Amino acid sequence: MKAATGELNLTVITLIAIAAIIGFFWIMWPNIQNAINKQWDNVSSDYNYIVVDQNYIK
Repeated sequence: MKAATGELNLTVITLIAIAAIIGFFWIMWPNIQNAINKQWDNVSSDYNYIVVDQNYIK
């Protein structure tokens, strides 16, 4: 019976930890997404295409 209680306690702790991680990202995702979008908007390029040097690829 003690082993079953220990497994139940470990399961409950695991579920609480997973819920805490999901809750953290649920709350923080808008801030993370805004930071990513701000950084993406700051990226500037003089070219609208990518130049591949065929001599470099072997």
